Amino acid sequence: QVQLVESGGGLMQAWGSLRLSCVASGRTFSGSAVGWFRQAPGKEREFGAAISWSSLATIYADSVKGRFTISRDNAKNTVYLQMNSLKPEDTAVYYCAASMLPCATIRIEHFNTWGQGTQVTVSS
Repeated sequence: QVQLVESGGGLMQAWGSLRLSCVASGRTFSGSAVGWFRQAPGKEREFGAAISWSSLATIYADSVKGRFTISRDNAKNTVYLQMNSLKPEDTAVYYCAASMLPCATIRIEHFNTWGQGTQVTVSS
């Protein structure tokens, strides 16, 4: 069983940058795509970005495209989310999740292992 731990969240002013990390332990991300989701207060969890096992494919939600970059280092069992040009509407708890499949996907039902989340707050 793989455990995921996110870090790197915090308070940032609008237009600032943060980099989130997601480290796998117990078992590696071997063969799994990984995604970042976020959930704002009173809203449903929404897809943000995903990366395939090979790193050859990435997918982004329209709301973050051009500002966020997902990457991974399989040797370090770590997936990153570089967030630039942050906006107040990016405020949410950010979760990383490992997929049952190696291909990047936006479908939340394909992700079966979740971290506890890290809070990102963007002030205007």
